[in-house]
Amino acid sequence: MNTPEQNKSGRPWRQTLFEIIFEADTPAGKWFDIALIICILLSVVAVMLDSVAPIRAEYGRILYAVEWLFTILFTVEYVLRLLCVGRPIRYAVSFFGVIDLLAILPTYTSLLLLSSRYLSVIRVLRVLRVFRVLKLGHHTKEAAMLKKALYASRRKILVFICAVLTLVVIIGSLMYIIEGEKHGFTSIPRGVYWAIVTLTTVGYGDISPTTGLGQFLAAAVMILGYSIIAVPTGIVTVGLARAYAHETSRQACPSCSAEGHDRDAKHCKFCGAKL
Repeated sequence: MNTPEQNKSGRPWRQTLFEIIFEADTPAGKWFDIALIICILLSVVAVMLDSVAPIRAEYGRILYAVEWLFTILFTVEYVLRLLCVGRPIRYAVSFFGVIDLLAILPTYTSLLLLSSRYLSVIRVLRVLRVFRVLKLGHHTKEAAMLKKALYASRRKILVFICAVLTLVVIIGSLMYIIEGEKHGFTSIPRGVYWAIVTLTTVGYGDISPTTGLGQFLAAAVMILGYSIIAVPTGIVTVGLARAYAHETSRQACPSCSAEGHDRDAKHCKFCGAKL
């Protein structure tokens, strides 16, 4: 005889709910992810439209109703996530748990700030609804793969950033010596700013060298910039290739909701719960 906590298949309802919400390898999980992604994108579009004054003036009430509809849906989803995991507090304080909360909190907060002098604060809080787009990370396998590649390449990227920072400080100092204050390079930080803008090939044009030596240095920095841009791309590419080669299972832990386990893992490597 099945208990009230079991569905027709004999499994606990929390286990079934967990597989739908957190597991992306099952048909039900895939449809849940697709529906949730559509809701997230539509809610972000509604936020963006609400920021356009003419549209807000004409369709403000409709957008307000749409906002509350999505808020209720995401609230239900957030509560279900807490119910089906073994450690709700751990999920609530995790990155995606905080993002889930930020996705719904501003709308409820706006009800508490009724004074007219707080209206500007309410508008700022409602902009936080755009954080819903970060919930997409829950449902994108490639995003998890990219995160793993970046994490594996963190030391190389850090060394690269330190080398670039050292380079722009040297170049900025040289340009300050060569051009001087009369040509717009009023300080070494100003020269470093120019070096960053030039090295990244952005080229705002708000400050530029005028002397022959300064222009020669600028040309060298421009050429150097093209070669430097390729370095982090190569680092991440190698990291992605290794991440694909050592691709882990997307099975989520029923206790802490963490992913990234080995395909033959029997227990969670983060909390020790049985998978």
